[in-house]
Amino acid sequence: MSNAPQYSIDLSEFKKDPYPDLAEMRRSAPIAMVPQLNATLFTKRDDIFINEKKIEVFSSKQPEGLMTKLMGENMMRKDGKAHQKERKVISSSVSPKTVKEIWLKHFNDQADQILTKIEPLGAADLIEAYAKPLSGEALKLVTGLTNMSYQEMDRVSQGMIDGCANYAGDKAIEENCHDCTRSIDSHIDEMIPELKNKPNASILSVQLEAGLSEEQIRANVKLAISGGQNEPRDAIAGSIWALLREPDQLLKIKEGHHTWLQAFEEYGRWISPIGMSPREIAKDYTYNDIKFEEGERVFFMFSSANRDEEFFDNPDCFDVSRDLRPSVTFGAGPHYCAGAWVSRALIADIALPKVFDQLKNLKLTAPNDVDFNGWAFRGPLSLRCEWIV
Repeated sequence: MSNAPQYSIDLSEFKKDPYPDLAEMRRSAPIAMVPQLNATLFTKRDDIFINEKKIEVFSSKQPEGLMTKLMGENMMRKDGKAHQKERKVISSSVSPKTVKEIWLKHFNDQADQILTKIEPLGAADLIEAYAKPLSGEALKLVTGLTNMSYQEMDRVSQGMIDGCANYAGDKAIEENCHDCTRSIDSHIDEMIPELKNKPNASILSVQLEAGLSEEQIRANVKLAISGGQNEPRDAIAGSIWALLREPDQLLKIKEGHHTWLQAFEEYGRWISPIGMSPREIAKDYTYNDIKFEEGERVFFMFSSANRDEEFFDNPDCFDVSRDLRPSVTFGAGPHYCAGAWVSRALIADIALPKVFDQLKNLKLTAPNDVDFNGWAFRGPLSLRCEWIV
């Protein structure tokens, strides 16, 4: 175990709001062993940015890690050539060119259909009515699991995310995660013959065409679902909340001074839907006088790096004019999020401009009654809004 100073947390409070503890760690123990998580946390932006690239020490390969046990050994849990090989195959499905030429039109059509349905209501929880179905329908297309309902897509994504963050070992959470992965496998089984007969640009199809093993294919589809549903869902809803909560920021965008992309990426910095990335120490290592032993667990806390006071003025504030170049919202090393371009297109090009354009005089029903949850993955629990019909 590392000789990093210990920092104890109340796990339930950390889940409700991790930022006070993370700020204190940045001040007093930037690299700290947290016994409640059985991991050493990196909380400073530069320490993370430097060390995330050192895959020979901070390995993504974690045979005993929760993600590997629950979802299979996907490309996120591989390093070097093994990771690069699978990433190259999947990149053809989520590249900027594919997003622009294939997926963007579908995202646009789905948003129009959803907004046309909810506009006459005058009020709704925009997570349930807008963010969840839009993210789910988009992910069905990108993964190739068009036989799955968006509701099931959301259920299995959340179930896997809960499972991967289940460091307390809750058996009910673990069993629900297994149920979710069984559902995904069943839907994959149904789609394989169809996609072999009629290939497309989806993640399942391009892997089949590339000849990846069944184990690789299934694990990578589960990876895409685990992050490709809940994170865009939460970022869509969270960005709407942030802009309605800070109307001066929304006005800057409507007047053309700043962009929807800046709003989305600033929200991603501020709240960090992906709060951390786990690593396993591959060999004994010393950094800043802290000794790490082979086999121990490390968490790179992106959520903390994105509020590092050395890089961001007033980091606890939402500011669409901020210089976001130091942010690590999508990661910093070889495991930089493969779906980043899909998220940018879905959220900044489609979801945000369309909802503010179509739902007139959109406002929060209860501005002070929006709760957030999670530290490894974080988002709002509900988003009650109303508008003029």
